[in-house]
This record gives sequence, structure tokens and C-alpha cells, in this order.
Amino acid sequence: MKKSDERIDVYIAKSADFAKPILTHLRALVHAACPEIEETWKWSFPHFNYKGTVCSMAAFKQHCSFGFWKASLMRDAREILTAGSEAMGQLGQIKSLADLPADATLIAYIKEAVELNEKGVKLPSRTNTGAKKELQIPEYFVAALEGNAKASETFENFSYSNKKEYVEWLGEAKTEETRAKRLATAIEWMNEGKSRHWKYAKK
Repeated sequence: MKKSDERIDVYIAKSADFAKPILTHLRALVHAACPEIEETWKWSFPHFNYKGTVCSMAAFKQHCSFGFWKASLMRDAREILTAGSEAMGQLGQIKSLADLPADATLIAYIKEAVELNEKGVKLPSRTNTGAKKELQIPEYFVAALEGNAKASETFENFSYSNKKEYVEWLGEAKTEETRAKRLATAIEWMNEGKSRHWKYAKK
């Protein structure tokens, strides 16, 4: 299978000027750490696979993100990973190359993530404790909201359950095409101040 993906070339080219060198550098480090890694397009941003998902990167209006799929299982010897979810990235907001760890450090982390996949290590299954957890908003959803002030305001004012309904609806999409269509619809509805199930709301 082809190791590079032309969609990622286009993604980087269309990113903000500050983001281009960051994304290019991250991409190069991933391939340096694992020459067998394969690029792919998932949830509207670049992912890197080797016997499963290894890591991903994304660009936004004012920052970039980079995250490991199995960050919770990594040793994090240099303590560079935040407590964020896999979907949100663990290196914090990356606004310039200076915000990245040293190349050798990041390559070592990528190699560790690859090794977890080589060994077939799985993420633990999620158990329902009954407690309401903080809702994790996927990067592609955050990016879409950032592009529409009214939709973003509506979402922020939603109750936890209303927010969760949209997040789960997008997450349940079986294909990227379906997810993209749902995302466009979600932004349109929220721009009009509507909840996910507005059609069934009592008038």
C-alpha cells in the first residue's frame, strides 16, 4: 500500500501559513520513526497507521494538534503528554515549531506507539461508572464550530445532553462521507439555534 496520501498534501497546502511547517515537520518525524507507517484520511484530518492507528495531527485557525491513539498506555517518560483525550491531542496547542518537543524525544514516543500496535496491545474497554464524565469534543467538530460563531454560541449554551446528542450522532457515522454530511447539517441546525432532535421538540 502507498505510504503517503495526497489528501494530506492538499490539507497541508490549504492550512494557515503558521501551520504548514508544523504539519510538514510532524509528518516527516512520523515517517522517520516508522518507515512502514501509512498515511490515511479519517474524520476530516490526517492519521498515521501501522497495524492500527498510531497517531494523528490537525490544523486549526490559531494552533495545531498532535495526538497518540493509545496515549493512555504510553509511559510518557519525559512527561510531555497532557491529560487530554486521544481525539483532542496530547501535546497541547502547537503554534510554532518551538512548541514541539525535541525531535529525538518525539520520535521515541512515536516508536513506542508503533510498538504497542506491533504487540497487539488494546485500549481497555470503557466501563459505565454511572458518573457523568466531561464530554470530549472531537477535533473535526471543534474546527467546524470555530468556523461558525452562531453555531458555536448555540453549542456552548446547550445542556450536557444536547451537546452529547450531536457528538454521538457524528461519532456513529459509518463512513467519512456520512460524517461530513452530518457535520454540515449539525452546523446548519445549530446556526439556527436548533438541538439535534428539534423536529420532535414540543412546541
